[in-house]
Amino acid sequence: MRRWNGWGDDGIDFALNDEALAFLQQRIGSGITSSDATHAQACAQLKHTRLPWHPLVSVAPSVRLASALGQSLPDWLRMRHGRIDTAPDGVAFPESADQVCELLAYARANGALVIPCGGATSVAGHLTVPQGQAPVLSINMTRMRAMLNLDVQAQLATFEAGVLGPDLEAQLRAHGFTLGHFPQSFEYSTLGGWVVTRSSGQQSLRYGRIEQLFAGGRVETPSGRLELPTFPASAAGIDLREMVLGSEGRLGILTEATVRISPLPEQEAFHAVFFPNWEAAVQATRAIAQARLPLSMLRLSNAVETVTMLTLAGHKRLIGMLEGWLRLRGCGEGKCMLMVGASGSKAAVRAAIAGALALARAQRGIHVGRKMGEKWKQNRFRNVYLRNTAWEHGYAIDTVETAVDWPGVTAMMHAVEDAATQAMAARGERLHVYTHLSHLYAQGASVYTTFVYRLSGSFDGDLARWRALKGAVSEAIVANGGTISHQHGVGSDHAPYLEAEKGALGMGAMDALFRHFDAEQRMNPGKLVAA
Repeated sequence: MRRWNGWGDDGIDFALNDEALAFLQQRIGSGITSSDATHAQACAQLKHTRLPWHPLVSVAPSVRLASALGQSLPDWLRMRHGRIDTAPDGVAFPESADQVCELLAYARANGALVIPCGGATSVAGHLTVPQGQAPVLSINMTRMRAMLNLDVQAQLATFEAGVLGPDLEAQLRAHGFTLGHFPQSFEYSTLGGWVVTRSSGQQSLRYGRIEQLFAGGRVETPSGRLELPTFPASAAGIDLREMVLGSEGRLGILTEATVRISPLPEQEAFHAVFFPNWEAAVQATRAIAQARLPLSMLRLSNAVETVTMLTLAGHKRLIGMLEGWLRLRGCGEGKCMLMVGASGSKAAVRAAIAGALALARAQRGIHVGRKMGEKWKQNRFRNVYLRNTAWEHGYAIDTVETAVDWPGVTAMMHAVEDAATQAMAARGERLHVYTHLSHLYAQGASVYTTFVYRLSGSFDGDLARWRALKGAVSEAIVANGGTISHQHGVGSDHAPYLEAEKGALGMGAMDALFRHFDAEQRMNPGKLVAA
């Protein structure tokens, strides 16, 4: 069963070994634990619904609570402390596009705002319910999960937009295909959510980000149905798909999506390479990315993330032997680990890995084989469960991500880490902070930073800490020329920083676009731009 106040399946745990706990205690002190609110206590915080009866709408408190919040740290704080100040007045589970249209008409007739919901995995405030007099209807799309068409010749598949990642892949794999889109939220996020937040998967180097995979679809808007036909390419004016990509529910509700699929690869391989320092690692990684080898993944961890991952791995004796072996080859303190992945035919995988390793050796990279890479693949969707375990020991884990051209990558990493460290120091707290480059391009890279710090045990205290940290790192991103989001989207958390990237004219154009499809501004207000 899915956890109501944390990440994932409540039957899955990610244990922290004694060495890992001691590692955290040494760096930031012992965690401060507190009692969590019960599910019943959280449900009791919900106000009485303001929506009239409808056969598709549930007003049960437990159902409303499940759609009230996502997975951002403020969302966690509200769930764990039972501080549910706002929630949808009702949740609908449509099973067809016609029912979606019926629900939009119901919302309009009752003066309700509408928040589309998929897997509720947002970490940027996409599900935040606005304060105010208007009732709020959440439209949960997860019952719309069928594959509607498979075109083997064109390698296109059409799905209902509420399909979850594992269900989508299972339906494709039964026919010998894959979408190849694997964000860390893969197990619980939906195809529609990926499209409207411009998601990026762990193997997007081969398969492409969702904007390369999204070929067309259907959107139900307050002004009518928007059809997006598929073409291999088109020069017929503005690409209307781009209006839907990243729209975050402001235009309407994506009910169908046609995606570009690929045959299942004959082989996948993930290898680990260590470098003596960050500078050598970045030079090698940039060279590999710019060589445009047919790889599926590059992920470069800085020195602190590398030592953190090795500590969390357990197997102290084996890791000690590995570190000793690396030290003899010039990779001691300050070493950085690069994961290299390839997918395709056996010959293509072999050639791609060989090409990457040759470029790595030119920067003193030490190849340690496939074992660590295969372990990463095995745990790729389990590492996020560490958030649950850390909370139980009195620690918060949060992340921020951006992207920048190659000349600014290292400066961005330092700016974000320094801003976060200073924000916590101003509150008398130490911070364990580390970074990896999660997606690599010939032009630049995404910079993904993780923060671990002690909880205070107080809702107000921890929310204040998060706001200080989030504000500091967001300002650092803007000041250093990065995008406010490479893969998580904007929502309400990043909206205050969007104008620095888009400019006043761009923000006005977005606002006009939303009003064209939603003149009464009912659709997910407060996300991207103010309603």
